[in-house]
Amino acid sequence: MAITMNAMWIGIIATSVIAFLLKYLGHSVPERWLSHPRVLKINSLIPIALLSALVAVQTFTNDKNLVIDQRLAGLAVAVIALLLRAPFAVVVISAAATSAALYHLQ
Repeated sequence: MAITMNAMWIGIIATSVIAFLLKYLGHSVPERWLSHPRVLKINSLIPIALLSALVAVQTFTNDKNLVIDQRLAGLAVAVIALLLRAPFAVVVISAAATSAALYHLQ
């Protein structure tokens, strides 16, 4: 029984090798480079930027279109809950409940 590799498997293996090499290279960076104040500042801001972009994309897009719908209300409730210093679970549940309620009212 011959095993054939199609383009998908070649892509999966290539991506896995690249991910491994990037991870290995990340561990090989000298400590003095990573302890530079500018690098520390950038590394502290990257998760914030990525999460903000993810929230914006998930809130304001549907397929390839910009939309304003019930998800914006859920985001607004989440922001208000965060400003009131609510626990994370309360923020998530209140945003989801608001978005779901408005979705079912349509």
